[in-house]
Amino acid sequence: MADFDYKKAFSRNIGWVTEEEQLALKGKTVAICGAGGVGGEYAVTLARLGIGNFKLADYDEFEVHNFNRQAGAFMSTIGQSKCKVMQEVVNDINPEANVHNFPKIDEHNVDEFLEGADVYVDGLDLFAMGARKLVFAKCHEKGIPVMTIAPVGMGAAFLCFMPGKMGYEEYFRFNDVKSEDEQCVKFIVGLSPSLMQKAYLVDPTRTDFVNGQAPSTPMGVKACASLAGSNVLKFLLGRGKIVTAPFGIHFDGYMNKSAHTWCPFGNRGLIQRIKYKAVKGIVLS
Repeated sequence: MADFDYKKAFSRNIGWVTEEEQLALKGKTVAICGAGGVGGEYAVTLARLGIGNFKLADYDEFEVHNFNRQAGAFMSTIGQSKCKVMQEVVNDINPEANVHNFPKIDEHNVDEFLEGADVYVDGLDLFAMGARKLVFAKCHEKGIPVMTIAPVGMGAAFLCFMPGKMGYEEYFRFNDVKSEDEQCVKFIVGLSPSLMQKAYLVDPTRTDFVNGQAPSTPMGVKACASLAGSNVLKFLLGRGKIVTAPFGIHFDGYMNKSAHTWCPFGNRGLIQRIKYKAVKGIVLS
């Protein structure tokens, strides 16, 4: 087996980053909740970028229905821990990477999970609202930037919450509704206010909030990883301004369109409230 050489392994990044910046990435820590669809792709993308330290969290195991989009889903990994598999994938790319796994995230270990993290990237399932709100709140408390990117159809919608800027609750207004299903709708409408993807959703009935299921594509997941990787790089290397809430970005490969969104009042704004009611009527009826 060939010996691993960090500089050689990531030498093709040089040109887009300097040699000094590449070595700086080796010392950075990224926390990712979710190691399945978007979370797995985040881990692979950031490992290939040369990030040296990861905090990964996921309680789930790979199943056959994960095959259409999840980086670690293969016949050989069915029934295996997503966290464990993705740790092995990251270390197969970079044996020197430090990967700490958390089978689940709750109020007892969320501080440990976020300890030392330079940035948090939200890779949780759409329906994991309890864990999402817990981690978002802790990041807000600790001043850790949050990047959340949703695979919507064949594209991706990006939001970032930075210390000193608009907070996640001020934007999403989760506490304005009681049920987690309604909070999921708040999340969808807030993260993707342009709703470009609705133009080609051929079967809305495949979104099943009761059983926690929604349609997805591999293109959407990989688009998320591209946006996440690019913005994590910009932030960690201080490369310039990051688009932060209430501004967002939505790119759709199927529509061949991109949109820069602006919701100055978050989901409390009149137009967002109208969209919320419309989406709620479709998915919760």
